[in-house]
Amino acid sequence: MTFTTRPALLLAGSALMVLSACNTPLDFDLRGGRAPNTAEAARSATAARPEPDSRGVISYPGYQVVVARRGDTVASLAARVGANAEQLARYNGMQTGDVLRQGEIVALPGRVSEPAGGPIQPPNSEITAIAGSALDNAQSSDVTTTTLQPAAQTGVEPVRHKVERGETAFTIARLYNVSIRSLADWNGLGSDFSVREGQYLLIPVALPGGTTEPFDEATAPGEGTPTPLPPSAAKPLPTQDTKPAARPATKTAAAPDLSTSRTQASATQSRMGMPVRGDIIREYQKGKNEGIDISATPGATVKAAASGVVAAITEDTNGIPIIVIKHENNLLTVYSNVDKVAVKKGDQVSRGQKVAEIRREGTAALHFEVREGFDSVDPMPYLS
Repeated sequence: MTFTTRPALLLAGSALMVLSACNTPLDFDLRGGRAPNTAEAARSATAARPEPDSRGVISYPGYQVVVARRGDTVASLAARVGANAEQLARYNGMQTGDVLRQGEIVALPGRVSEPAGGPIQPPNSEITAIAGSALDNAQSSDVTTTTLQPAAQTGVEPVRHKVERGETAFTIARLYNVSIRSLADWNGLGSDFSVREGQYLLIPVALPGGTTEPFDEATAPGEGTPTPLPPSAAKPLPTQDTKPAARPATKTAAAPDLSTSRTQASATQSRMGMPVRGDIIREYQKGKNEGIDISATPGATVKAAASGVVAAITEDTNGIPIIVIKHENNLLTVYSNVDKVAVKKGDQVSRGQKVAEIRREGTAALHFEVREGFDSVDPMPYLS
């Protein structure tokens, strides 16, 4: 069973987040002194943005966007595609006279006439299957010289993200685990990568297979190559009868109980509550499953695993909510495949507080992640 969390989490790059309401800001642009390596670039490799039609329209089954031309304003763009200029401006947080950058993406509040060939369809859609079957069954005697209609485009429908106050292009790229360059190319951002509140951004689509396998981490320049472990002996060593060098030590007093002197930070790191009651049906596996999947009853309460601040509430490609909570010591928890979200961004939540419910449609299970900064870790050591 697989959940889409992007990124998540999916995420939940997954996945990673906008944390304007948090007490301690994260270092979004530095890597903590780690040298850059090509493994992360391979993880976030993305496809090119689809080509628009002659009007600049890119159409998907769920929404449509327009690619601006040089010198376009909101009003001239609306006139070209047959949209209401005031509605278009209000939907994108702009004025009708605002000048657009060449290549800038503008979201349409409603649908305009479709490009030739219709909207971009998923590769496994019925339209593609029917078209392929028709070609396979065609006979040479049936070939005519009539003009063919443009073929329908195929591709994955990207997540469409609405920029909230305090977000930047860098934090959004981290949230969805894509590079800032690909985010800028897909959306026609300027050289300063600035975004505005209310702007809609298309999240670049990952290349097939780009995130399915884990990568070996590269060593920093000057560190050298790690020494490999020696192979085990072909035969075990013979048993040796040895005599103790000294008498056994006499029994001493019991060691002092240090648990009472444990700091609050270490206690916080060592324990979290189960976010939902149920069995673990899929375990953590780095690079393949960035969290654990917990079976649950449809409609069951999803609880905060620990006290913290709601850092982000977003959606996956199917419109299913994803909740991200920031805790002390730079920890994040991610909750996806949920419904009826009971919190909002910036809320302070307590351990055990209701944050959502398990969906009543689809697979009745919670996908739960724990992240140290942006790196996913096995949640099990944290759960009591």
